[in-house]
Amino acid sequence: MEKPICIRLAADAEQIMDCRSSIQGQEDSFISASEVLSLAGNAVRLKILFLLQREARLCVCDLSDILGMNVSAISQHLRKLRDRDLIFSKKEAQIIFYALNQEKLFMLNPILKLLKNKEVTS
Repeated sequence: MEKPICIRLAADAEQIMDCRSSIQGQEDSFISASEVLSLAGNAVRLKILFLLQREARLCVCDLSDILGMNVSAISQHLRKLRDRDLIFSKKEAQIIFYALNQEKLFMLNPILKLLKNKEVTS
């Protein structure tokens, strides 16, 4: 594989400074967004987020039955999503229900909407 090389004759200093300025001071935002996208980049976790958006709340057993996976595997994915505050849990009697933290998912909502409308293709 060839290494990419840059053959530009002159840099556009104004463009470079403008681009640097546009990302300056936003490191926390970029880190937060990349963590959310990284978590949602797993197909199982994306399905969980999609299902929670669709149904508002589900328990681990519901997700296990829907996705055809064991409860332990689903719990691992839920823990990762909960640790990043993308979902929250609420215990009702003996059942723990999971729901989306809408404030944290604003950047994923367009993707989840595309999935709902079956508009995502390869």
